Amino acid sequence: MQEIDSLIEAKWIIPVEPRGVVHENCSLAVQNGKIIDLLPSVDASRLYHAGIVHKLSEHVLIPGLVNTHTHAAMSLFRGLADDLPLMEWLQQHIWPAEQKWITDEFVHDGSQLAIAEMLSGGITCFNDMYFYPDVTARAASHAGIRAVVGLIVLDFPTVWASNADEYINKGLELHDHYHGDALIRTAFAPHAPYTVSDTPLQRIKVLADELEIPIHMHVHETNDEVQQSIETYGVRPLQRMKDLAMLSPNLLAVHMTQLTDDEIQMAAEHGIHIVHCPESNLKLASGFCPVGKLLDAGINVALGTDGAASNNDLDMFGEMRTAAMLAKAIAGDPSVVPASVALEMATLNGARALGMEQDIGSLVPGKAADIVAVKMTDIETQPLYHPISQLVYATGRDKVSDVWINGQHLLNQGHLTTLDRTAILHKTLHWRDMIAASDKH
Repeated sequence: MQEIDSLIEAKWIIPVEPRGVVHENCSLAVQNGKIIDLLPSVDASRLYHAGIVHKLSEHVLIPGLVNTHTHAAMSLFRGLADDLPLMEWLQQHIWPAEQKWITDEFVHDGSQLAIAEMLSGGITCFNDMYFYPDVTARAASHAGIRAVVGLIVLDFPTVWASNADEYINKGLELHDHYHGDALIRTAFAPHAPYTVSDTPLQRIKVLADELEIPIHMHVHETNDEVQQSIETYGVRPLQRMKDLAMLSPNLLAVHMTQLTDDEIQMAAEHGIHIVHCPESNLKLASGFCPVGKLLDAGINVALGTDGAASNNDLDMFGEMRTAAMLAKAIAGDPSVVPASVALEMATLNGARALGMEQDIGSLVPGKAADIVAVKMTDIETQPLYHPISQLVYATGRDKVSDVWINGQHLLNQGHLTTLDRTAILHKTLHWRDMIAASDKH
């Protein structure tokens, strides 16, 4: 018998690769943070002697969910300004609040709150864009969650930097610090075409190619953004980015609610990845991402929650369900984005967008042991005929019981093992009291 670190036995395993496959009464063998085997449980007990055996006879195992667009620290602004259009929400509420409150302490405490929520809901990797990315990286590393931290760039001064060059230079320092880290990666994160001018975008493109890291950017989020670009630059944002040579498989274009058929073809030809944030887009009435057309064009579409200030949660189970149902309604076709595709968008497609598909996104031997166990025997999920459909259409994040990242057990029967839930709540209430008192004045 082979000695291994752990064996996880489950009623069902959905590996995501191949799409639509469900294994029943099987086990994952884990050694040194990686999956080394997926096999029937009757064979696993004969072939492997594990230091720890987890028997999950009421559960389905899925790959860790990949939240491909977040502003983690903004969790402390959850519910601060709701039911408003994007630019009014940003300019009259969020940007003033950020100017008043954003410090490294705010970002640390907000990131911890977000990470605790994400881990509890089965998210094992998040792609972030916010100020003090070094602080978010530190919080993620401490918790043991996988993160791609955005090297944010803006034209205007903020608490993080005074101009585009300083943003980029500080980002390069952070990239060097975490280069080769097991959990933390980096991506350039110019905020949006309307907040970053041509010269820094050109520099970012050159550096991203040299460093072989992605570019993560809001693009075509609203009709107002598109019209503003036409007035300022004479072209729509995607065409402007094409003119700057920014369209490539390195680009993660977030939102993309305003797209012509020609722009969909342009995105496909250049191999860009699109990050769909259905619930945030709906809440801000930003528009509808044409997911069915994008998938038909061969474009990789991943899912993100956006920040909790505009969603208002970091719930990838909710995003899967909403993405599937919204795509059907937009296309007028109930077969568009079936449950298996929605699950792939929340796992493997996110990994692909981040350039991490060789390491995460599916439960395949050789990949990292980023695994989520979901209990499927409660009354809300019964009767169960098709595990993948049930997972997407009837299951919520409250059914997540266990989470492993790199084989480390970070959520054990609903209990966080690396974070102090009570301390996080105490800090969160402290921030709420300060922000609420300030708002009244």
